[in-house]
Amino acid sequence: MTPPPAGPRLLRRSLSASLSLALAAAGTAAAVVLAGAPPAQAAAVPAPSPVGISGRGATVPFKEQEAEYAATNGSLIGPDRLYGSLPSEASGRQAVTLDSAGEYVEFTLTAPANAMTFRHSLPDNAAGTGRDASLDLRINGSSLKSVPVTSKYGWYYGGYPFNNNPGDTNPHHFYDETRTTFGSTLAAGTKVRLQVTSTAASPSFTIDLADFEQVAAPVGKPSGALDVVSDFGADPSGAADSTAKIQAAVDAGRTQGREVYIPQGTFKVQDHIVVDKVTLRGAGPWYSVLTGRHPTDRGKAVGVYGKYSAQGGSSNVTLKDFAIIGDIRERVDNDQVNAIGGAMSHSVVDNVWMQHTKCGAWMDGPMDDFTIRNSRILDQTADGVNFHYGVTNSTVTNTFVRNTGDDGLAMWAENVPNVKNKFTFNTVILPILANNIVTYGGRDITISDNVMSDTVTNGGGLHIANRYPGVNSGQGTAVSGTHTAARNTLIRTGNNDFNWRFGVGAIWFSGLNEPINGATINITDSEILDSSYAAIHLIEGASNGLHFDNIKIDGAGTYALQIQAPGTASFNKVVATHIAQSNPIHNCVGSGFQITQGTGNSGWYANPPACTGVWPAPVWTNGGVPGGGGPTDPTDPPDPTDPPEETGNLAQGRPITETGHADVYGAGNAVDGNAGSYWESRNNAFPQSVTVDLGAAKALKRLVLRLPPAAAWAARTQTIGVTGSTDNSAYSSLKAPTGYTFDPSSGNTATVTLTGTPVRYLRLTFTANTGWPAGQLSELEAYTS
Repeated sequence: MTPPPAGPRLLRRSLSASLSLALAAAGTAAAVVLAGAPPAQAAAVPAPSPVGISGRGATVPFKEQEAEYAATNGSLIGPDRLYGSLPSEASGRQAVTLDSAGEYVEFTLTAPANAMTFRHSLPDNAAGTGRDASLDLRINGSSLKSVPVTSKYGWYYGGYPFNNNPGDTNPHHFYDETRTTFGSTLAAGTKVRLQVTSTAASPSFTIDLADFEQVAAPVGKPSGALDVVSDFGADPSGAADSTAKIQAAVDAGRTQGREVYIPQGTFKVQDHIVVDKVTLRGAGPWYSVLTGRHPTDRGKAVGVYGKYSAQGGSSNVTLKDFAIIGDIRERVDNDQVNAIGGAMSHSVVDNVWMQHTKCGAWMDGPMDDFTIRNSRILDQTADGVNFHYGVTNSTVTNTFVRNTGDDGLAMWAENVPNVKNKFTFNTVILPILANNIVTYGGRDITISDNVMSDTVTNGGGLHIANRYPGVNSGQGTAVSGTHTAARNTLIRTGNNDFNWRFGVGAIWFSGLNEPINGATINITDSEILDSSYAAIHLIEGASNGLHFDNIKIDGAGTYALQIQAPGTASFNKVVATHIAQSNPIHNCVGSGFQITQGTGNSGWYANPPACTGVWPAPVWTNGGVPGGGGPTDPTDPPDPTDPPEETGNLAQGRPITETGHADVYGAGNAVDGNAGSYWESRNNAFPQSVTVDLGAAKALKRLVLRLPPAAAWAARTQTIGVTGSTDNSAYSSLKAPTGYTFDPSSGNTATVTLTGTPVRYLRLTFTANTGWPAGQLSELEAYTS
């Protein structure tokens, strides 16, 4: 059995946010029907979105829309999760292909926007060097501009470390992302179309999704800062090499104790900018861009690096508000062509956009107290982030990662312990190889409040393991102490691995180098949704000390548990539904795997378990009835209008939008399950509204509206109208505007009765409030009975 080549490479040397799979795509636009444009065929195959899950993952500045739910006259591809197919690497495993002039995908803005990023794929050329083409960007039917697109950053072939030779098999890494601005702010409701004008440069264009955002004005130069252009002569046009001039500015900033400012512009940088004890700040990642590669020495390219530990390392560095967009088109692990690297202790990377480099950040310790936050890492040839070799007390948080060529976020304790590191509140989507989030060894590690989705091959969603060189107890680098993985949501993770034909689980553990012993591993308060193979998986040596508490498993392509190695685990309040196999456990190690059951378990346990010599083909749910969209039954897609009957509050944790809010009182407070937090609209600006996406059409019979129960919230009457929609376009009245009294003596609640008209989008519109000149709501609860 050949283990898969997942994980990091020797780069220098060689249920509170519960999500139901019966619901349609959360956080995406529903199909919009225009004259002459049929609705996308994929509207009948809903797939939960990893973006916009309340309380989990990165808080992103954009509204995401999937192409398969937009208006189009193109062709649906997918759903499919088989490695090497174009839809397998698409978000939600579906996309739209345009292959003739006049075909398009058209999105309808749900909020004002002045910029977009869209994910696309073009076929490779015969030489494997990629092709360049363009799409027409049209606004409300009128052409705005031609947007260049390319395939030169995609299309790898062969086995690891891969190549650009189309003569080899195993094509993968198909997609890329392009960003563009509109030149003005477009209002909600604007139609934004990507249209093919010619197929001469490319025979087809596949559109996966678009992210729309309102980019703020550029940040001005801080008082007293050094300017790389006006003070040091860097070229903002990108025509001349600015490497030496930016380096001189950084060195002066360090010696003078002054910030260094990168103004608006695109700056050619052909080697590392080495930073130490300095702040390097831009005008914003849409305005200040570092890019470039050495014209002859391909091992040199744009990057901002700390000194290596052998050189003493760097410290007290801040990198903020700029983009590093490289030109890396291949994977050569000996090349240090990452966006950020070296060692930086007591340092922060904040709001940095990293794209088209090898790794977003490959950090070589020993180093301590390093943070990446509020950043975007896109289209890498290897890892998104790797904390390598003695990184301690360091964090990646509120960061959005998509389309990495290897692990999305990784820690690798090679030879020197990694200790007390944290990956929290990140969204990690579509690692093309390996895992969404992983720790190879390490002590007292936290991986919590993240969203992981759409693993492609050679890995799972969350991986904890004694694997890869230098991870062993003799050096103190093995898994030890307490590992905490809490409040994570995993969607369509794990895969039917092309080396291990039996697949890799959504959450998996490995004792390949040596058994995991003496550690406590707590997996709590999490959802494992629509796993491509097994939900939980043990392999390659014993894994002990596992504790699963309050886990929802909804949908697994094969088993709830796939046990291929000994170990010990406790299970408490683990509930599994929609498991493809009638026996939910596969276990051929028998009593070598010891299960301790607590209370509240259901759906995942069987005695005896299955032990077969034939691994079943996975059956994928794609957000609906098991069997739909999978390779064993591709003709039976789920019907989103007929989900399983649900009970409980259908609004809690769902995506919510608003017309506006005051101060910190955003609409997310109205669906967070906490009556003490609340939404408050802009003052003196009636009417104001909130809109909840329930994920699929629900026959609502009752709403419960709450204000904080504290006595300080005096009685008041709010006038509220209720409307609903199935497509987020045409809304009809469910309840005429009515005055509802909220009185703390009776719990500060009001009940709205409805007739059961099915709606996916539920909108409350506030037009008056006797207690405050704004709409106020601490909880919106929606019920079908």
